[in-house]
Amino acid sequence: MKNCLTNKSVALNQFSIGTFPKGATLIKNISWYFVNALLVRASWNPFMNIKVLLLRLFGAKIGKGLVIKNDVTIKFPWKLTIGDNVWLGENCWIDNLDCVTIGNNVCISQGALLITGNHDYSKVNFPYRNAPIIVEDGAWIGAKAVVSAGVRIASHSILTVGAVCTKDTEPYMIYKGNPCVKEKERIITE
Repeated sequence: MKNCLTNKSVALNQFSIGTFPKGATLIKNISWYFVNALLVRASWNPFMNIKVLLLRLFGAKIGKGLVIKNDVTIKFPWKLTIGDNVWLGENCWIDNLDCVTIGNNVCISQGALLITGNHDYSKVNFPYRNAPIIVEDGAWIGAKAVVSAGVRIASHSILTVGAVCTKDTEPYMIYKGNPCVKEKERIITE
């Protein structure tokens, strides 16, 4: 372990987005910022079809049957793929600095956070350290749950309310806590 007196310090003034690929032109980024704020996230707009259309116009790949509630934040729609019959609850946030892929019949509940971006705390300039997130078919991300960069939420697994997931899950398992731990098997009946 290094002595704290000889260890270097973080210098946030040295941070740079560097070669981070936003995946769109400056005009597209600015346009999305305003369209998102005024029409997609807006609590006055209850029309899901308009939200879906706008997300698609900005490059999101969306299947049929998306339910998108109010105040859903999506950083970059062009880095988002959503399957069929997906629910995005109020105030969920898809902070997709990297790609997010959501399978079919997935529920992402109120206030959940999918965060593909992070910083490398071991570097002086605190650079980005991003990785994609995959949420497989039938999964349920509970209210206020957090999914970290690089995580795969396996088929039909569940993160309970407030769970923080930093590692891949197993299919048909229920996870809870911070960091989340496997609680029990998910059994689906008729």
